[in-house]
Amino acid sequence: MDTQRIDTVIVGGGQAGLAASYFLKQEGREHVVLERASAVADAWRNQRWDSFTLVTPNFQVRMPGAEYQGDDPYGFMTLDEVVRYFDDYVTRFDLPVLCGVEVYSVEKTRDGYLVRASNANYETKSVVIATGLYQSPKIPAFSKAIPKEILQIHSKEYRNPSSLPHGGVLVIGTGQSGAQIAQELYQSGRKVYLSVGTAGRVPRRYRGKDINDWFTRMGLFDTRVEELDSPRDKFSYHPQISGKNGGQSLNLHRFARDGVVLLGHARDFEKGKLILAHDLHETLAKVDQFEIDALKNVDDYIARAGLNAPLEEVPRLRDGYAQQQITELDLRAQGISTVVWATGYAFDYSLVKLPVVDRDGYPTQKRGISNYEGLYFLGMPWLHSRKSGILFGVGDDAAYLAGFIAARRPACSPGKSSYTRNCCLNVTINSRYLLRSKKKHICDGPRMNRLRGDYHRPA
Repeated sequence: MDTQRIDTVIVGGGQAGLAASYFLKQEGREHVVLERASAVADAWRNQRWDSFTLVTPNFQVRMPGAEYQGDDPYGFMTLDEVVRYFDDYVTRFDLPVLCGVEVYSVEKTRDGYLVRASNANYETKSVVIATGLYQSPKIPAFSKAIPKEILQIHSKEYRNPSSLPHGGVLVIGTGQSGAQIAQELYQSGRKVYLSVGTAGRVPRRYRGKDINDWFTRMGLFDTRVEELDSPRDKFSYHPQISGKNGGQSLNLHRFARDGVVLLGHARDFEKGKLILAHDLHETLAKVDQFEIDALKNVDDYIARAGLNAPLEEVPRLRDGYAQQQITELDLRAQGISTVVWATGYAFDYSLVKLPVVDRDGYPTQKRGISNYEGLYFLGMPWLHSRKSGILFGVGDDAAYLAGFIAARRPACSPGKSSYTRNCCLNVTINSRYLLRSKKKHICDGPRMNRLRGDYHRPA
């Protein structure tokens, strides 16, 4: 197989890889983006349901150089619009992306790295691992005990109600995907059973603004990873909310009122029955308290900043508490033909042949810079801040890394490195992007430490 020499290889052609490519091109740095799928933004293109929309408003769509400038800042892009946005992005900036190329391994060499790929081997000084959030679906081992005639799919495989067999549907997980899929299914006439998880809830709009507008003003999205109470807090689920039909709130009590059977956490499958924890009411209480705390902090911010915002009382529904706490569910007897696992993803960095992850499987790094000279990570949640893993903030981290890569000098010694080496950091062009981005999104008042904690973790 041919061996090519190139300054930087970016693994992954999603939002993070494309943002890094944009800045490296601005810096005039030779590089290539290797994408396994047949087109860029594969997670958006092929791992979302048909009616999917972004849950973040358009004003938070901020890929570098293509920040949203339209006349609907509080609208929500549809799936087709998101895919077209990324296709146009590659064309507009003429990014060096090679699709249909699978990377098998990234190996350390004396002078840098060897990237073994399906089209060629690449000798390179720098590698940016930008393989995204959606790598390996998390499905518990007990799923193998569920009868074969019951279809099991991960949420990334769900498309629409008509694509599923006739019958009831069990959705496990109530993060943003699980809650939205469950809503679509029951509104289509399906009988839905919903195993409730720990994700909190916030209303789509509150006191005259989109909730993300308030959170942006309050500085929540700028919260840094080192400010979290625990490193594991970065794995907390995003709160239940939707961008569908112009944006809407999701409420499990409303689901219950509309006929959805709410369940506790799924624990096992034995003798033809799903074993459930007796924790439905306890979990609902935590979800409810999450919203109460979040809105109180918005109220406190409004008062502190002296803003004129109309008072609003969000309805407190309690329908879910009236439901019986079921501890065993016979799927066949209830006519359930499909199980949708909306249980999230696990990270997988096994292609990097170095000890680069912690015990949670998360890369050991500081703002994307690993302990190995020339090896970087980009696009994960909480890489640097709350917004690192989303369209609102991936550009900031990409600007930082591209500036770091461009400023590396030959005097830097090979092998393992510290992130603090002064010889490797001299951000120029991209620092201006970071400053401009910060000015545009800085909060209107003081940043509030307590609210940061409340938002990322259910109470």
